[in-house]
Amino acid sequence: MNKLFLFVALATLTFTTTTAQSEFRIGFKGGVNISSIAGDDYYGALNPLAGFHLGGLVEIPLAGKFSVQPELLYSSQGSKYDTFFGIQLWNNKEKVVLDYINLPIMGKYYIIKGLSVELGPQIGILVSAHNKGSDEEGSFNIDSKDKYTDLDVAIGVSASYRLNNGIFFSLRYNKGLMDISDYDYKPIPYGGDGSGDGYPSYSYKNQNNVFQISTGYSF
Repeated sequence: MNKLFLFVALATLTFTTTTAQSEFRIGFKGGVNISSIAGDDYYGALNPLAGFHLGGLVEIPLAGKFSVQPELLYSSQGSKYDTFFGIQLWNNKEKVVLDYINLPIMGKYYIIKGLSVELGPQIGILVSAHNKGSDEEGSFNIDSKDKYTDLDVAIGVSASYRLNNGIFFSLRYNKGLMDISDYDYKPIPYGGDGSGDGYPSYSYKNQNNVFQISTGYSF
C-alpha cells in the first residue's frame, strides 16, 4: 500500500511538472507588419511597406514543453513601388495594399519558462487589394483584387516571451509559399492598326514576405 501511494504521488508530481510548462490560454495580439512582395512583377522594384495585424489566439497544451497555438488575424500588407515596366515613376508614393484574414497554426516549444519558439503553416484569405498613390492627375485608389489569388499559404517562424502578468511580445517571419499573382499581362499594340507590341506579354509569379512585431495579452 505504501509503495502504491508513493508511486501515485511521484506520478502526480511528474505529470504536474511536465504539464506546467504550458497551459490552456486565450488571448489577443496586435502589432506592426513590415512586408514586401517578392518575385517577378510588372511594377519593377518592390520595396517594404509598413502595415498592421490584429486578432486573437488560443494556446492548447500538448505534452511536456509543447503546445499548439491557432490564431485568427486581420493583416494589412503589400509593397511600395517606384517603377512601372522599368520606367521611373514621377514620385515614390505608390503602393499595393493587400488585406488578408490569416489563420496561422503554430507549433510551440518552451525553451525556458516564458520563452518559446514557434513554427507552423498559415492560410490567408484575401479580403481586398488596392493600388494607391498619386500621379499628375491627382491621388488614386484602384481596386485590384482581380489581379491576385483569393488564397495564400505561408510558413511562419517566430519567438515569443510571456511575462508573469500575461503580457507577451513576439517576433515572426512569414514566408509565402504560393504564387499570389493572378494576372497575365497581354501585349499592347502600337497605334490603332494592331501592328507591333507596345510591351511584351508577362506571366507574373509573386510571394508575400511579412515580418511581424507583436504585443498582446493571454490568460
